[in-house]
Amino acid sequence: QVQVVESGGGLVQAGGSLRLSCAASGSIFSINVMGWYRQAPGKQRELVARISSGGRANYVDYLKGRFTISRDNAKNTVYLQMNSLKPEDTAVYYCLMNIVKMGDYRSYDYWGQGTQVTVSS
Repeated sequence: QVQVVESGGGLVQAGGSLRLSCAASGSIFSINVMGWYRQAPGKQRELVARISSGGRANYVDYLKGRFTISRDNAKNTVYLQMNSLKPEDTAVYYCLMNIVKMGDYRSYDYWGQGTQVTVSS
């Protein structure tokens, strides 16, 4: 079994910072792409950022410069550092990992349960 669990969400004032973490555990051989998505009330889930196994990061254009994605392969963990937060960043943030399990040559997408980020004005 594989589990993916996010942490680090919460309530912050506009202009503040938060750091989200997402850790995978279980029978893992390797993890390919790791990503962060978010879903605001009444809106579709959208990509925030993703990072390859080699560390190449991609961001949605309007978040560049404020958000930074990183990963620790030894810990099977991805991070999202969010700075200069705005009320419109309020959403449930989800991580997605593309994981190859032990004894399997295929990869599968695993979603975390989500963590709420609320930015007050």
